[in-house]
Amino acid sequence: MKRPLATLVLVAAMVTAPAASAAPPAAVPDPSWTDQPTGFAAGTTGGAAGRTVRAGTLAELRAYASAPEPLIVQVTGSIRVDPFGDMIRVGPDKSIIGAGPGAELVGGGLFLDRSRNVIIRNLTIRDSYIPGDFDGKSADNDNDGIRLDTADHVWIDHVKIERVGDGGIDVRKDSDHVTLSWNVISDINKALGVGWTSNTVTKLTAHHNWVRNTVQRNWSLDNTEAAHLYNNYLTEVTQYGTMSRNNAKVVVEDSVFDQVNDPLVVHGPAAQLVQRRNLFTGTAGRTDSAGTAFDPAAFYAYVPDPASRVKDLVRRYAGPRTPANRTPRTVTVALDGTGDYGSLLAALGATRDARGRVEIVMKAGHYREQVRIWPHQSGVTVRGDGEVVISYDIAASATKFYGGVQGNAGAATLALLGAGTVLQDLTVQASSAPAVRVAGDRALLIRVRLIGGYDAAAGRGHLRDSAVQGTIDGPGTTVVEATAVTPAAA
Repeated sequence: MKRPLATLVLVAAMVTAPAASAAPPAAVPDPSWTDQPTGFAAGTTGGAAGRTVRAGTLAELRAYASAPEPLIVQVTGSIRVDPFGDMIRVGPDKSIIGAGPGAELVGGGLFLDRSRNVIIRNLTIRDSYIPGDFDGKSADNDNDGIRLDTADHVWIDHVKIERVGDGGIDVRKDSDHVTLSWNVISDINKALGVGWTSNTVTKLTAHHNWVRNTVQRNWSLDNTEAAHLYNNYLTEVTQYGTMSRNNAKVVVEDSVFDQVNDPLVVHGPAAQLVQRRNLFTGTAGRTDSAGTAFDPAAFYAYVPDPASRVKDLVRRYAGPRTPANRTPRTVTVALDGTGDYGSLLAALGATRDARGRVEIVMKAGHYREQVRIWPHQSGVTVRGDGEVVISYDIAASATKFYGGVQGNAGAATLALLGAGTVLQDLTVQASSAPAVRVAGDRALLIRVRLIGGYDAAAGRGHLRDSAVQGTIDGPGTTVVEATAVTPAAA
């Protein structure tokens, strides 16, 4: 159905307004740091039966992580993985613990293949994304942050995973007795997947995790015998949030969904999902329930925090216990590795907590990604340096794989939801959908080419010295100045 034509004001320019082993003691008591996991990984001891060693190099980490005996491996400093994207194998009876500020793996991840009794804590895993492979489909990109294949009794706690190539954490192939607690998964396409099996085996507890600026699999829970998700904070999710699929039994409680599309989805006639006492703010789409799932209290004791406290608790305590890095206000994005980041999505995540206006400079190239500048992020300028194209290929009329129509909100390549966004000197392209959707106020587009049209969903926007191939539709107010508007190509 044709939408109402946006208000077109052909006047002068509109003015836009120019954050298992002992950790170092915290300055104040930290309620998130415990000696034992809650939930299905209870009883996991990691390398507690062995000696403590320190790994400051890649060679040391590889050797200790795969050693035959129990070990507590303290990771020190920044370790760059070579070859890029490689997964360091972690054997049974290991604790991999970040020791001190800056403990991190860069350009690779950890792989638990049939490993039992493993703890991973207080560590950052980052930047294994292959620029240009947004969906993680290239043959050489299976770069997960942490991957579990047929692993048992695994506790992942206070870990930060960002900008990895494929999944943040993948729990696969009948892995069982897993607890994920107080982790941060951010600035990637696929956050957390569970399954890759036709069996219904996996038992998973996930609590007090922060998932932010992601697209899909938040979580995707396939054929889980029991998945208990409580006190999690999901924010800024583009495509869908938590999904129960096939024979999964899922309980989601006392969690917060903020700016999440389709927060809770049941996919398949046998899938079950029970939800209770969750908070939904700024969300749209489905909040499904089905079946009775299971009673978590029949498996273990737990005391959830009220959902009203979850956002503050998770923002304060999730992730490694190290000082936060200073947030940059100017970054570059490049496909050839010469920039600060390899994708616009990653650059927006890195600058999310900056004070004042942020400038993101995109070097020449074709960036295939679907991106949202979220409502909390105001004063962002995205500027092309050379021939820059941002594109994605979801049609607004397309049906989602779990049901329902994408619509303009789901299909737009680039959505400007924050206030005072500026796009300059670049091309944005879509396939049978808006190239740009504006729902924040005071959006300014200068010397921009839009292939797919402009959706003025809300607020005020201004197109200047630009070209639009498609329509300018929607209830928002749009100032159009020195801009050519032509029909979409057949």
